[in-house]
Amino acid sequence: MTYDFDLFVIGAGSGGVRAARFAAGFGARVGVAESRYLGGTCVNVGCVPKKMLVYGAHFADDFEQAKGYGWSFGEAGFDWPTLIANKNREILRLNGIYRNLLVNSGVTVLESHAKLLDAQHVEVDGQRFSAKHILIATGGWPQIPDIPGREHAISSNEAFYLKALPKRVLVVGGGYIAVEFASIFHGMGAQTTLLYRRELFLRGFDGAVRRHLKEELERKGMDLQFNADIARIDKQADGSLAATLKDGRVLTADCVFYATGRRPMLDNLGLDNTGVKLDERGFIQVDERYQTSEPSIFAIGDVIGRVQLTPVALAEGMAVARQLFKPEEYRPVDYDHIPTAVFSLPNIGTVGLSEEDARARGHKVKLFESRFRALKLTLTEDQERTLMKLVVDADSDRVLGCHMVGPEAGEIVQGLAVALKAGATKQVFDETLGVHPTAAEEFVTMRAPVTG
Repeated sequence: MTYDFDLFVIGAGSGGVRAARFAAGFGARVGVAESRYLGGTCVNVGCVPKKMLVYGAHFADDFEQAKGYGWSFGEAGFDWPTLIANKNREILRLNGIYRNLLVNSGVTVLESHAKLLDAQHVEVDGQRFSAKHILIATGGWPQIPDIPGREHAISSNEAFYLKALPKRVLVVGGGYIAVEFASIFHGMGAQTTLLYRRELFLRGFDGAVRRHLKEELERKGMDLQFNADIARIDKQADGSLAATLKDGRVLTADCVFYATGRRPMLDNLGLDNTGVKLDERGFIQVDERYQTSEPSIFAIGDVIGRVQLTPVALAEGMAVARQLFKPEEYRPVDYDHIPTAVFSLPNIGTVGLSEEDARARGHKVKLFESRFRALKLTLTEDQERTLMKLVVDADSDRVLGCHMVGPEAGEIVQGLAVALKAGATKQVFDETLGVHPTAAEEFVTMRAPVTG
């Protein structure tokens, strides 16, 4: 049978674009449909604009620290609309780059909604297309709990387009999006409260990292309230919001921001016209090669609910393109050595196993930790402390995990991720010369284990 496309991709986010471009490069006829924005969540309402806002928020610290180095300024002022306008302009530029990447790769780009008609046919703007293979890469969407007054709350989607910086913000959630946006709002001068319904945020991260970030955020003056959750939100006559907590307390704010999870974006996708099955959480069920229960349909990225990170979606997209059109180059994605950054202020960088996960997997561990005040801060009043931690297998000496809380943590941990992927031992770290004076050298100068 002759098909219109060898591969039809639904969703032009990170994973979908990567799969489409490389499949086309391998000689496949590829079509892509995107109903919202080219580049997906990451480029438009995720990692990229968020990092821009984090940079903006950090200038408050930069200006204060500059005094210790002899710099003096007039009164600093911050204009939220200028930042958002500049951010929007850059995102539009990136949208164009993604469009050019696809078109120049020979991909047919359809900027409209695609719906599955069956296992090998999709409909876009009333047109019917056939495809030998279909890839679903539609990503996720933020969820706000179904509580009274939920219509008064915003998610990360809306936060990037606020007309003005709120003076008082309640951030609800305990994941990386919650702590990042709490840092953004707080750094830009908003009175910020972070609410989380459990004991401590960033579940799944190393315990030392979680506790250290808590201490640093509190040192900076952020209001952290754990074991706390909102029961209802009411809009007041003056436009402010009254959030009634489950314990009866009432907190007043100008903005209530929810970061309490994301659902797979499957709306009007036509899955019921196929044999594709969902798991118990509502994500698309796939095997180890991203094939769904419908043999011609594959799925990757946030929509399968594994590791919801842009580089993971990229790797999964590449894996699908290779296995379908260049099988001799296929390599499975390694989910054990995924470097991750949380762009809170201070940043978190981590790769490999946490102490808790290493013990749970049966490793006998040695732990190496260092906490210090960075050299840059010694001429300032800033008391922020950096944390670095290595988790080492006591029997093999292999480094299982690297964790950092401090400036440029993501930049530093990226290099360490190569070492962990290569199987570096603690002896290799010890024998590596440091770059002096840097914070990063601390990872190769920790000698005495703190506990075993």
